[in-house]
Amino acid sequence: MTRLDKLLVQSGLYSRSDARALIRSGSVAVNGVTVDKPETKADESAVITVLGAQVNCAEYRYFMLDKPAGVLSATEDPGQPTVLDLLPRELRALGLSPVGRLDKDTTGLLLLTNDGDYAHRVISPKHGVVKTYIASTALPVTAEDVEAFREGLTLADGTRCLPAVLEPLEGSTCKVEVSEGKYHQVKRMLASRGKNVETLRRVKIGQLELDESLGAGGFKELRQFEASKVFGLS
Repeated sequence: MTRLDKLLVQSGLYSRSDARALIRSGSVAVNGVTVDKPETKADESAVITVLGAQVNCAEYRYFMLDKPAGVLSATEDPGQPTVLDLLPRELRALGLSPVGRLDKDTTGLLLLTNDGDYAHRVISPKHGVVKTYIASTALPVTAEDVEAFREGLTLADGTRCLPAVLEPLEGSTCKVEVSEGKYHQVKRMLASRGKNVETLRRVKIGQLELDESLGAGGFKELRQFEASKVFGLS
């Protein structure tokens, strides 16, 4: 159980003083009951409303973003736009960070959260969370390329990659599934087979699929059970 004023601050919508003022004015209800004392304890799972509108006061928050090209997977940069710049001010105040990264010109599914343990589990190779990409290449992939990915590639600099899935699609597009996140990994793996990547888009992490209706730069909040789909949980 947590103080009600602290829960409102966790929402990212209010300062501590604003939260206290709203509570004292009778503008806040917990599970339908108006509360006027900021020190009142409430559970994160309670239905908390401010002026009749429900507010998400969970400590940990999870967001799905359809990252556009030309945006950095970073929290801040002095000269270039970052994924956090795509969010409104109140969400940027939550302390969100990208879960892993996508290259500047790579698009698609990127998770944002303030849950450090969750982020670590998603990106740590020992957890084996599979990331799925759709790539277009200058040349179509071949059966030999598929077998090379299945066996595990060694890149030009000697980096050894774990076995991965390569599936030819229509024309010069293909699907790639990897369970690690080395620097420029998918591009380098395909390039090692003479297939230079022209476009790359991440469409799935674990069992969590990108909501294509978001559109480039669009985002939505995930409930905890939805965020857990990256681990095959629901």
